Amino acid sequence: MAKRFVIKDVKSVDEALMALLVKEYPDGFDGETEFFTNAKGERVECVPLETEDTKYLIKLSASLEKQFEAFDLDEFEDASDSDDNFETGEDFKD
Repeated sequence: MAKRFVIKDVKSVDEALMALLVKEYPDGFDGETEFFTNAKGERVECVPLETEDTKYLIKLSASLEKQFEAFDLDEFEDASDSDDNFETGEDFKD
């Protein structure tokens, strides 16, 4: 089964997805970003993140970096029900 592709804007990154980002990139995004060209022909920098069934491209911005740095993974894990089954974002279509 092919993975679905989802592009997420920082405004739509929820706590569960942020927790996955922090786990995947504990030292930050330096050297880990990818680029794609959007429908307007603009080059967009993003952070890749894969789950079992989805490849996310999280658009990189100063706001995302601030949220990332401020996110408390321990607090999130304590509050979660340890349920990794969540749906976020919209399917990316060419």
